[in-house]
Amino acid sequence: MASDKDRTNGQDLHGVIDRIHAMRKDLSPTAGRIADFIVLNAADVVHMSVTEVAEKAEASEGSVIGFCQSLGARGFQQIKIALARDLVQPVQFIHEDLTPGDDTATVVEKVFQSDLQALRDTRKALDIAALAKAVEAIRKASRVEVFGIGSAATIAEDMNYRLLRIGIPSRASVDSHVQAITAALADSTTAVVTISHSGSTVETLTATRLAKEAGATTIAITNFGKSPLLAHTDVVLNTLARETQFRTEAMTSRIAQLAIVDALIACLALADYDRSVATLARTFEVLATKRV
Repeated sequence: MASDKDRTNGQDLHGVIDRIHAMRKDLSPTAGRIADFIVLNAADVVHMSVTEVAEKAEASEGSVIGFCQSLGARGFQQIKIALARDLVQPVQFIHEDLTPGDDTATVVEKVFQSDLQALRDTRKALDIAALAKAVEAIRKASRVEVFGIGSAATIAEDMNYRLLRIGIPSRASVDSHVQAITAALADSTTAVVTISHSGSTVETLTATRLAKEAGATTIAITNFGKSPLLAHTDVVLNTLARETQFRTEAMTSRIAQLAIVDALIACLALADYDRSVATLARTFEVLATKRV
């Protein structure tokens, strides 16, 4: 079981309500009642005891504490502090779905605000210690394999391109058969990065499992919450992006994923600064011949 320090990594907890929304559909009936009570009564929960919340949600105190830990907290007290902090901060944007009556200006406003909010929420949800572990794993690896299917395929291709630009041997696999073969041929010197918003896409889930069984270090860029992918992942880098009725597979998730890739590449480049600068210079010269 993870220790309290492992759960929080010394960081303040942010975005409790958004974390609950992200994992709500996967909760058990008991955890669901606790989640719904906290969301609907956040201002009151700040002043309640764990016993009172347990009684109101018709759950045990242990279930309430376990639910708090699933959100990344040490326990109920940290959730109360995080809720209080979130409640006093001004609401920057209420996640709204698009409606048939929205005019062009309203659509643009909602889409841009949602994308901006995804970046803010992801910054708060991102585990900095986990990012550092991902950097170290990639630096030690002899090669990096990046997996992505569907809307995540473009993110996988982008990450591969940027790894190559700073001199890290990498390959992106966006075909399920190639992913399976690549994963099966991985070993302890391989780092695998799987990009999946849901964490339950069959193709990337299978490939990640195969890579883990082959001895590779597995890294996932996935939305906060429970998913099958986590069982086969050594390092998790969470996004926190909501997809609404008219924006399933929307840019919110991909923008959040790109932001994490951006931060990861920057950290890798700085960790081996001289090599990265020299490689960027060489690749720039090569790419310059492609321009008129």
